Amino acid sequence: MCGAFSQCRSVLVTGASRGLGLQLVKDLVKKSERPAVIIATARDPAAAEELQRVVKEHSGIHVVTLAVGGSINLKTVTAEEMLKTYESNTVAPLMVTKAFLPLLRAAATRGSGMGIHRAAVINMSSILASIQLNSGALAEFKCYPYRASKAALNMVTRCLAVDLESEGILCVAVHPGWVRTDMGGPRGELSVEESVSSILSALAGLSEKDHGGYLDYAGKTLPW
Repeated sequence: MCGAFSQCRSVLVTGASRGLGLQLVKDLVKKSERPAVIIATARDPAAAEELQRVVKEHSGIHVVTLAVGGSINLKTVTAEEMLKTYESNTVAPLMVTKAFLPLLRAAATRGSGMGIHRAAVINMSSILASIQLNSGALAEFKCYPYRASKAALNMVTRCLAVDLESEGILCVAVHPGWVRTDMGGPRGELSVEESVSSILSALAGLSEKDHGGYLDYAGKTLPW
């Protein structure tokens, strides 16, 4: 990973109690060229034992309580589950961005160009959000709430990209790969460590050309 992250004064990682969020914190804090401040959010920080261990071992990590708020096929999907997942995967990321917008704008006043060295919003999407790719093998995942909410998150990312472009705030949606997590299951193609390492490398190289984009963990453009 290049020195782009050393130019970040602070990085906010949501969902840092487990999975990809936790691994992002672990990888960022161990880099010789790391952000000065890492803000890690969790629904229940006291119960996030592994995150608390990382905090004790490394400086510059601030844990913040942040509660924002399946795999369901056509036969079993309910309106309640659709709305609950939409709130978590689409509405919550937008509200978090809105809440931190003053800090993003302040960061964007420093430097030039677009990239994580200045100010960036990286939304964790999924390849399952791709409408074009919802066929063949990928169509086997009958996750109405998840797929629809992540597709909506992609649109939110594009809307943010349009609104924040003039201020130099980079906005990108990223698919982390099929990862062996509680959600991805044991058959996932990537370990959490492999996914996060690739994501951080890709993020370090983002620029104006990626603004408003939908990329995978290696930085490859995905079809909407």
